[in-house]
Amino acid sequence: QVQLVESGGGLVQAGGSLRLSCAASGSIFSINVMGWYRQAPGKQRELVAHITRGGTPAYADSAKGRFTISRDNAKNTVYLQMSSLKPEDTAVYYCNADLVNSDHGYWGQGTQVTVSS
Repeated sequence: QVQLVESGGGLVQAGGSLRLSCAASGSIFSINVMGWYRQAPGKQRELVAHITRGGTPAYADSAKGRFTISRDNAKNTVYLQMSSLKPEDTAVYYCNADLVNSDHGYWGQGTQVTVSS
């Protein structure tokens, strides 16, 4: 089994910053792509950013220029540095990992990010 645990969420004022972390543990051989998704109440879950094992990032348009995704392969951890936060960034943020030796991806439990106006 594989577990993903997110941390770093919280309440922040508009314009502020947060850094999310997601640590994977368990029966891991190797992790391919890792990503961050978010879901607001009543909305579909959407991709925020993902990053390849080699460190190549990709961002949703809403995140470009404000968020930075990074990873530490030795720690099986992915990060999301969020700055210039907006109220519309408010959501539960979920970590996702695509394992090389698995036929499906894994999800964390989510961490709440609330941006006040």
